[in-house]
Amino acid sequence: MQVETRPYISWELANSFLTDAFVGYGVPRDDAAICADVLLESDRRGIESHGCNRFKPIYIDRIKNGTLLPTTDLEIVRETPTTLVADAHDGMGMVASHRVMERLLEKARTYGMAGGAVRNSTHFGIAGYWATMASNEGMIGLVGTNARPSIAPTFGVENMMGTNPLTFALPTDEDFPFCIDCATSIVQRGKIEYYAREGKPTPAGMVVAEDGSELTDSEAILDMLVDGTAALAPLGGGPGDEMCGYKGYGYAAVVEILSAALAGGKFMKSLTGLRADGSRKMFGLGHFFFVVDPEAFVGRDEFCKIAGDICRELRASKRAPGYDRIYTAGEKEWLVWQERKNKGVPIGVAVQREFCEIRDELGLPYRFPFEA
Repeated sequence: MQVETRPYISWELANSFLTDAFVGYGVPRDDAAICADVLLESDRRGIESHGCNRFKPIYIDRIKNGTLLPTTDLEIVRETPTTLVADAHDGMGMVASHRVMERLLEKARTYGMAGGAVRNSTHFGIAGYWATMASNEGMIGLVGTNARPSIAPTFGVENMMGTNPLTFALPTDEDFPFCIDCATSIVQRGKIEYYAREGKPTPAGMVVAEDGSELTDSEAILDMLVDGTAALAPLGGGPGDEMCGYKGYGYAAVVEILSAALAGGKFMKSLTGLRADGSRKMFGLGHFFFVVDPEAFVGRDEFCKIAGDICRELRASKRAPGYDRIYTAGEKEWLVWQERKNKGVPIGVAVQREFCEIRDELGLPYRFPFEA
């Protein structure tokens, strides 16, 4: 395991600061607490590309430049006993998602399953947060979202679809759920943002240029993704189909269709956040959520026992030479939390600087341990 050299700040301090900062930029306090928790859950799981690293560039900067509204006027545009369609009206995607999931959990408890979709939304953090809202209640969560164009279709080099995670969380009888939360590209845009902030190259084979060549300069890749001269390879790789990248391409398309079509929302090139003249506009993202209660099938306890048995048998299977253990989805994230829960969240130099800038701009009464 790599030795952590970055300073930590406590979870309590991080949560208090993030909440107060969101409030300082106009987010109602209850909503701000949701947003802070979603970001910190990413860091609790070790998914740093979507945690504190994204606080300023994805949320605060967008609130300030007008492409994200701090107040969330969620409108229910259609509803049945088991379904829900909502319009977030360009408010906080995390807040809209939380409100929708709370409604769907209630519906699923009553009817056994429920599904919902949101249009005209914004970045909602890690998809796994919403899926595990279901697994924490002993239910199954399935979540997806579209995003700014990043992925090229197989045999193509133009970025057409977002990184489009297809995320499942399944309750088990263990201390953590089975949770698979990943992009349908080899690497997600947030990871490249993280590489750029840390001054690291993007590994070869993850990003292709218009001429089909591989790109590794993280800063340049981010600019080229915006102007459309670079694209992320789908899971399996690209631009050809030798490594079966059509599988990732197909799943990305499923998420794109469900995210847009279920809610009657926008898709692909309409999600760039830019007009034809290069000026900014609202992103208009779409999300979908499904919740299934195993109690309506075999009962929650039996489902969790069988799911746990499957995970345990997978981990107990024969290992490849040189490897000391096999993991199931969600286990590594749980282990990160065991390591970090008493230490806090590690904060890199770039985020340290951003925290201080935001604190000073808002006049908040905080002093961080890394300033000692």
